[in-house]
Amino acid sequence: MLRFIVRILGNALAISLATYYVKGFSFPKDWKLLLLAGLILALFNAILKPILKLISAPFIILTLGLFTLVINMALLWLLTQFLPELKIVGFWAYFWGVIIISSINLIVGILTKKKPKED
Repeated sequence: MLRFIVRILGNALAISLATYYVKGFSFPKDWKLLLLAGLILALFNAILKPILKLISAPFIILTLGLFTLVINMALLWLLTQFLPELKIVGFWAYFWGVIIISSINLIVGILTKKKPKED
């Protein structure tokens, strides 16, 4: 449960950073909305992303993994449908937003990974 909360906070941080650094990516400075966006994105990543990756496995293999960027962009687009306050305009805004969010999620995943118990 604690790891999921950290993922929510990581997603909120990533969306905030994308808002600051990516042109065409805008979101209000309201921390409650930011946490809600982080929660929704964490739920999408936990529930929808594995299903989409399974369905599109042949495309992922053919593109050597690059199709996962398309899946992540689709999930980010879906987030804009749930939160109209999040506005993303243009392909490059989605692309760079996904790069920032994925990078932060990678770091959070490494930091929150379970360590094997040593006997």
